[in-house]
Amino acid sequence: MTSATTRGGDRRVSPVFLGITAVMAVTGWAVWTDFAGGPGIAVFLFVTAAWIVSLCLHEYAHARTALHSGDLTVGAKGYLTLNPLAYTHVLLSIVLPVLFVIMGGIGLPGGAVFIERHRIRGRWKHSLISAAGPLTNVLFAVVCTAPFWLGALDGVPVAFRFALAFLALLQVTAAILNFLPVPGLDGYGVIEPWLSHRIRRQVEPFAPFGLLAVFVILFIPEVNRAFFDAIFAVMDGLGVSRAEVACGQDLYRFWTEQYPVCTEAVSR
Repeated sequence: MTSATTRGGDRRVSPVFLGITAVMAVTGWAVWTDFAGGPGIAVFLFVTAAWIVSLCLHEYAHARTALHSGDLTVGAKGYLTLNPLAYTHVLLSIVLPVLFVIMGGIGLPGGAVFIERHRIRGRWKHSLISAAGPLTNVLFAVVCTAPFWLGALDGVPVAFRFALAFLALLQVTAAILNFLPVPGLDGYGVIEPWLSHRIRRQVEPFAPFGLLAVFVILFIPEVNRAFFDAIFAVMDGLGVSRAEVACGQDLYRFWTEQYPVCTEAVSR
């Protein structure tokens, strides 16, 4: 009886996650209804809360897939409660991704659930565990852009539409960056089980620096331009224009000088 109760507690949704979800819902309503009069702070809180929710779901997807693949320890570690404070590195999984959104408007991949891989048998299972996180970002992006590619924007307030566009951009960048086959990122985790033992041993020392290397390379103007061209090609395919994304980011960063065209569009 005690064991069963413990397992149930390990999987109960955390009040912390419920609180963040409540902030997302309330501020989303505030953006939709223009309750605050000016959308800036409401958009900031809505997008930030929704981004944190997506990060929690990303890590939950890794943990839940690992659980069904044979690692029964993820529950005791708190990974199934969706509590962001339970992650191995809160700084990497939550704080840095939020700071990158605030400073640069890019979806930084998180990543800090410790999976005991030796408990899992089968290369496909290992690959699926790694893919589950970024696939959650893909699903989140599809949901955010559904009104755009379905042509269902009638009645959607302009500020809310811009906020969704920016939130979708974060999900698309997070998914693409995570799927890069770079050591330390989920994309490498997908292919790693299929590599030879020798190659894995050679690559292993570079894993802690993979994400840093990606961002250093992204500072190269030509690479940065090509990367965002690819991002916006995906966004265009989902029916979201660059102008809508730019206005969403503009509203999100309410403390900076806003573009008149965005302000005018929202005030109509």
